[in-house]
Amino acid sequence: MDRSVALGSAPARGRFSPPAENAVTGHRAQSCILACLILWVTVMNFACAASQERRTVPPEVESAISTVGEEIAAERYEKVYQDSSELWRQDATLEQSIVTFKTLRARLGPVESRMLQAATEQQNSGGPLKGRAYIVNYRTKFQNAEGMETFTLVEREGRWLLARYFVNSTALN
Repeated sequence: MDRSVALGSAPARGRFSPPAENAVTGHRAQSCILACLILWVTVMNFACAASQERRTVPPEVESAISTVGEEIAAERYEKVYQDSSELWRQDATLEQSIVTFKTLRARLGPVESRMLQAATEQQNSGGPLKGRAYIVNYRTKFQNAEGMETFTLVEREGRWLLARYFVNSTALN
């Protein structure tokens, strides 16, 4: 029985040595995969730094939300409007804001409790929420129903101001 190995065939004992050309190609493929992986990690780190979700809210943001909540509970809608950011006032008139708040109050009743669900800090270089912003979501128990409240606050001259306020509840359908 002849156990010799012909040139270019696999060596004995089942081992195979790829030609030198395949080794170079394999090294290039590994380098490309490694470069793509590094690029992906870098992009993901940047994206996470620009918008960061949290389970806590800074005291100054929490205080601003509490103040807005107290004003809404006391039905001082004009004060909420006047103390809000320019974004709020650009999106709705005082009259529209009052009608919206009164509708929410009539259908849902006053807030009984809020449970923080998520808080996202953003640093935006452009767009309507330019600068530092917080988007804070609560699961809220109203007197007549449950829902989700979303407060969007923007920082202006060191103060946190209401930019948007959304309530989502099946009782509003």
